[in-house]
Amino acid sequence: MLSAGMGLFIASCDRLTEERIVIGSNGMLKSLPAQITAITAAMRPGQSNRNIKFLVLFSIALAILVLVFTVLFHVIMDWEGQDFSWISGLYWTLVTMSTLGFGDITFKSDLGRIFSVVVLLSGMIFLLVLMPFTFIEFFYSPFVKAQQESRAPRRVPASLQGHVVLTHYDAVSAALIQQLDKQNIPYVLAAKTVEDALILHDAGVKVLVANLEDPCSAERCGVARADMVAATGNDFENTSFAFTARQLSAKATIVTTANTVDSVDVMQLAGSSYVLQLGEQLGAALARRVVATDAQVHQIGSFDKLRIGESMVAGTPMEGKTLAQSRIRELAGVNVIGLWQRGKLVDPSPTVELTAETMLLLAGTEEQMEAYNALFCIYRRSHAPCVIIGAGRVGRAVAQNLRQLDLDYRIIDKDATRLRTDPNHLVGSAADHAILEQAGIYQAPAVIITTREDDVNIYLTIYCRKLRPDIQIIARASAETHVARLHAAGADVVLSYASMGANILYNLLRKEDTLLVAEGLNVFRIRVPARLVGRALKDSNIRNQTGCSVVAIRRAGELLTNPEPTLDFAVEDELILIGTLEAEEKLYRFFT
Repeated sequence: MLSAGMGLFIASCDRLTEERIVIGSNGMLKSLPAQITAITAAMRPGQSNRNIKFLVLFSIALAILVLVFTVLFHVIMDWEGQDFSWISGLYWTLVTMSTLGFGDITFKSDLGRIFSVVVLLSGMIFLLVLMPFTFIEFFYSPFVKAQQESRAPRRVPASLQGHVVLTHYDAVSAALIQQLDKQNIPYVLAAKTVEDALILHDAGVKVLVANLEDPCSAERCGVARADMVAATGNDFENTSFAFTARQLSAKATIVTTANTVDSVDVMQLAGSSYVLQLGEQLGAALARRVVATDAQVHQIGSFDKLRIGESMVAGTPMEGKTLAQSRIRELAGVNVIGLWQRGKLVDPSPTVELTAETMLLLAGTEEQMEAYNALFCIYRRSHAPCVIIGAGRVGRAVAQNLRQLDLDYRIIDKDATRLRTDPNHLVGSAADHAILEQAGIYQAPAVIITTREDDVNIYLTIYCRKLRPDIQIIARASAETHVARLHAAGADVVLSYASMGANILYNLLRKEDTLLVAEGLNVFRIRVPARLVGRALKDSNIRNQTGCSVVAIRRAGELLTNPEPTLDFAVEDELILIGTLEAEEKLYRFFT
């Protein structure tokens, strides 16, 4: 019964859908008949009928005017004593109205010449002004518009399956599209209007015109054959999208974003597989990056038993030594997989010098992390409150997570209504030196900048770095393009709302873990490539050829951290690596 009902539903959608447009490889139409059909459909029957009616009336008026001028031509010619045929009269009228004026037939009297001027001016207005305007306004412009609209498809090919359906084009979707393109995963983005679809199409996005709140439109997007539907609009739209998509597919992964806690349960009841509160998740991630309160390792993520963390060098015996001289691996067993220098990742070579600005990126088991803390947690202890700038969703989430980490803080915002329930708030502008001083900027170990305006965050980063050259600055970026600018302004850590959301969606799609360490830097896992089986780690050239580094190896259920360079890869090994998106792409290209 269910399958029969679904078949009737899809058939009804086909009958109701007038647009039969097939997406080509470049988003254009595949055939001339399809293009003509699209243009005719885009002009709309009502509009086309009105245009034809106007053309008929215009032609009748022009014919009457020519007939009247032809009759008057004979009347005036008879009055002057000249005799011409009716064909000659029609010929003279058309030649004069079109401003050709051959001069082979002329009037001799002033009345005739005045009549000639009237015919000439009438022709200029009617034929040279009104007719071109009518043609352009009612025929050429709709034709051009229809051709443009034909580039915005209404249906995905029936053969497309296992794709991703996106409901909105925003920062998160744009970042996800980049990852999907790199992995050759098909997707389609639904735009509600033709105008939006054309803009996105010209930007290189695979788009079609559809309102996913309508089941017929959702069916034309291939929701029933999709692996994932990602709704990133407002809570009401996302709930409607989830409900519609779940009716069409029982197996698709439906992911929605929620702006309020109250919407989570509603979206789950509507059919959403996962409900993401990205603001709260970003706030938690920013809070985990606060490492300047002490020298112990602060965990930022994990892979099964493998822990990934960060630790500051400033104030410890490691300051001023090389990585080899610090003997971190020998003393604690943890693996230094990277060094942060003011937001720049430095290769952890044995000769690199550890400075007060250096932040260690560490990998190891929980026992190894505890051994590291036992050695270094006594250094650089600070109980001064951290400073949070911005009390929006992200800023309040940072405050909540700092409380859970037992860290004191002061939160600043201009809007007093956002801070009524927080006893550690300050109302005012963070650009006001007195407000920052009152918040304790000169004693704070870290400042977390969380406003949604990237330009404001860059401004505040520069300001805080000038006031405190030694403070840890953690900043939020709404757009990926501003990450490098925030690092250049002095931020130690920058997390992007777009990258974090895209990373979560990609993980849910692939059903695998990828840890976003920093903007564009991931920890991920792969099965050992066949080309590397039997070769030693030092002979694999993974780092030299791809830029990825092996963090650990899982073998027979056991996690091997700090693998020896002489270790040979086995068939069942699983590699855990760290690298940028470009490095990960190179790894797949070289070894798989």
